[in-house]
Amino acid sequence: MNNLSATVKMLRKQYGLTQEELSLKSGVGLRFVRDLEQGKKTLRLDKVNLLLDFFNYEMVATKKSAAR
Repeated sequence: MNNLSATVKMLRKQYGLTQEELSLKSGVGLRFVRDLEQGKKTLRLDKVNLLLDFFNYEMVATKKSAAR
């Protein structure tokens, strides 16, 4: 599980939401929420930001760590 998927899952559980409730409240599809939480490698960035906005989060570009 990658950092994004773990963060979204943690936030969803903190808010006491099911995946279905999160999809309805954030404006993305249930399949998208499931794919994101399962760490799917290819996701639409606009939908990621739409979902993250619900939690008052946003995607930002950061430099890769040298450990890769």
